[in-house]
Amino acid sequence: MALARRSDLGPLADEVQRLRGQIDSMQRRRADTAVVPVAPELTALFPDGGLRPGSTYAVESSTSLLLALLSEPSRAGSWCAVLGLPTLGAEAAAGYGVVLDRLALVPDPGDRWVSVAAALAEVVPVIAVRPPARPHDAEVARLSARLRDRGGVLLILGDWAGADVALRLSDAHWSGTEHGAGVLRSRSVEVSARARRSPGARRVRVQLPGPSGALQARPQRTLTPVPTPATDELSRRRAARALAGVS
Repeated sequence: MALARRSDLGPLADEVQRLRGQIDSMQRRRADTAVVPVAPELTALFPDGGLRPGSTYAVESSTSLLLALLSEPSRAGSWCAVLGLPTLGAEAAAGYGVVLDRLALVPDPGDRWVSVAAALAEVVPVIAVRPPARPHDAEVARLSARLRDRGGVLLILGDWAGADVALRLSDAHWSGTEHGAGVLRSRSVEVSARARRSPGARRVRVQLPGPSGALQARPQRTLTPVPTPATDELSRRRAARALAGVS
């Protein structure tokens, strides 16, 4: 298909060609790619336990969730690309667990982002994009066909009509300043995933970011038994018997 012709990429052609050559020399893409892994804390959101090759996921206004979705594939050895996020720094991506040696950044693909994404889809399994504008339906259809053909996954930051799954954060609670002072340590959030062909939503609660900066499971509360007068009296009797040598 002619979606990613060199002439379509304009001034980005040389950079995209360099990235394709670098990645292709290290990793060959196959159309029959297995499910793309996600962090264990997020697997319950997806029926297959991960991202389905050839699918598009809309991540509603959450760069932190976007990076959390990129972390596990990169740690598993897959390349990831981020397009259209000029303010995203390598340090921030690394803080969420993304392996920088397998991350390609294209900060400003401009209006040609569809062609850039299609070119990278030849060799990159996971592509994240913040589109500057909604492209023509024909362009979207051709990009979707390329993803299905190559077994790639597209993550869109923002709303996206026709996404296979829409992901969003809600009910956020920061910890660390419970007594009116201190340092923000972590944020507890609910992540929901609603599939286009499914009537209901799947939900998990996680820490994003966790105390270490990366995604973490929500800590389980430890219940401490509250002493009652009866248990206090029983404890005193047992202590008295122990002192008197009575078992």
